[in-house]
Amino acid sequence: MDWEAELVVVIGKEAHNLDSTENGWDYVAGLTVGQDLSDRVVQLRDQIPQLSLGKSFPGFSPTGPWLVTPDEFANPDDVELSCAVNGDTKQKGRTSDLHFSVPALIAELSTVVVLYPGDVIFTGTPSGVGFTRIPPVYLAAGDELVTTIEGIGEMRHTFVTA
Repeated sequence: MDWEAELVVVIGKEAHNLDSTENGWDYVAGLTVGQDLSDRVVQLRDQIPQLSLGKSFPGFSPTGPWLVTPDEFANPDDVELSCAVNGDTKQKGRTSDLHFSVPALIAELSTVVVLYPGDVIFTGTPSGVGFTRIPPVYLAAGDELVTTIEGIGEMRHTFVTA
């Protein structure tokens, strides 16, 4: 089991075929903390990896604890996010360093699917996930994972054996 701290966008109004990223924030109801848990064995087991399947188990992709409107941030395009395992910081970054901005994600996704109010978008994760470490590090029973996003709050999860 691997961790991926992510900012999560909740869509507030229908978006389809947006022409540009200029008004992307107009489609956002709020932002929340996300933990994109990943079963890397399932994700990478085939010759052509199926990246979504390992993220689809019950209880994966928790979000919360609050939904905060973008206007509550000094700059919603530059928010700090981090996660720690048993008090050891594993990821720390800023959304301004992600490959795609929130408006760019909304614009691109809207060309493929209609985004409806209540839809959620996990925006990407900073460096520091477990499977990229040498040697790889994964979550184990008893580990506490704390995911934090500036201006929103934190989530705490303690893992058990299934």
